[in-house]
Amino acid sequence: MDIFVIRGGNRLEGEVKLSGSKNATLPIEVAAAILADSPSIIRNAPDLRDVRFMGNLLEHLGVKVEYESSTLRVDPRTLSGYEAPYEFVSQMRASIYVLGPLLARFGRAKVSFPGGCAFGPRPVDLHIKGMEALGAQVRIEHGYIIAEAEKLKGREMDLLGPHGSSVGATGNVMMAATLAEGVTVIRGAAREPEIVDLARFLNAMGARIEGAGTPVITIYGVRELHGVEHTVIPDRIEAGTFMVAAAITRGSVRVKGAVSQHVEAVSEKLSEVGISMEWDENGVKVSWDGTLKAVDVRTSPFPGFPTDMQPIITSLLAVIPGISVVTETVYYERFKHASELNRMGADIRIEANTAIIHGVERLSGAPVMASDLRSGAALVVAGLAAEGETTVSRVYHIDRGYEHLERKLTALGADISRQSI
Repeated sequence: MDIFVIRGGNRLEGEVKLSGSKNATLPIEVAAAILADSPSIIRNAPDLRDVRFMGNLLEHLGVKVEYESSTLRVDPRTLSGYEAPYEFVSQMRASIYVLGPLLARFGRAKVSFPGGCAFGPRPVDLHIKGMEALGAQVRIEHGYIIAEAEKLKGREMDLLGPHGSSVGATGNVMMAATLAEGVTVIRGAAREPEIVDLARFLNAMGARIEGAGTPVITIYGVRELHGVEHTVIPDRIEAGTFMVAAAITRGSVRVKGAVSQHVEAVSEKLSEVGISMEWDENGVKVSWDGTLKAVDVRTSPFPGFPTDMQPIITSLLAVIPGISVVTETVYYERFKHASELNRMGADIRIEANTAIIHGVERLSGAPVMASDLRSGAALVVAGLAAEGETTVSRVYHIDRGYEHLERKLTALGADISRQSI
């Protein structure tokens, strides 16, 4: 098992280039593998455990997937299976993305209930609701979602859930609806940049999708889709992570590839904290700018403050004088990083879906454990600013969403190394 060993106190300086978005790559990889009738080339695909794991699942279904130098080559011409078994899906929640495309392609799909990060329930009811709205019969048997339909038919539906829109359900229904008869209208659609990128990819394949990036998406069904070349957008959560890392170390870092519209909520909050940001066409330069102040943060679906950034900005707020309040409205139980940060000297109290943070002067290095992808990133960020040595275990969680994180941080001046124990 690998761990990160971090000796904190170094100021981050320099330039870091963002990798492609994991959350955009995964559904695009699925669409290329299942919906197209010819090969696709996907560029700027990050070298991540989740991307390679999705490739393994698609190969199980008969697809040929090759990865080299940030480029995925996906050949769907040998696609033959329609079952995503437990051993694949239980390890990665994004595997649920195969449900809609398999149903559209074969008229049937058998997909195990998904796994993923362990910070509370993440129901698949909106995915099922969307498939049923398209005319599928869906049942749950022995831990599997089994969906069948002679032919999917377009329909108007509302996918707004109790905590807002669902990126996964929006993407899943959008992919399935591209090959459905008639017109599908998704109300309450997710507006995230990853959905926009998926729609851009599908339209290049021959789909007819309008409204991506708005709460209402319209899909006009087509008979077939073909392979294309596509470049994935930069990862906005990686961008936010490096922006916070620069701030917490009182550094100055240029985040190359950051898109201002994609990280606007994070940028606004960091500006409110007192961090200086200079934008240009190539990205953003983030600098510590003297006195910082406590702020309140409330997560919400895009264009609000992203839930994936909540653990990471919590690390920064833990060392800013005053009282900050962080309210989590998307995944109420996403606070497992708080107890680990408290081990490092933070003063964080959790009340229901709210973290009350009393900023301390400094954190101290300690052995800590990543419970999920973003909590792991939060602990790494905290370790960069802590006195002494921090060891972060279970870094396989971090490897799911960050490409060579320790190498990029080292290039900026951090003292961090990966060690096997």
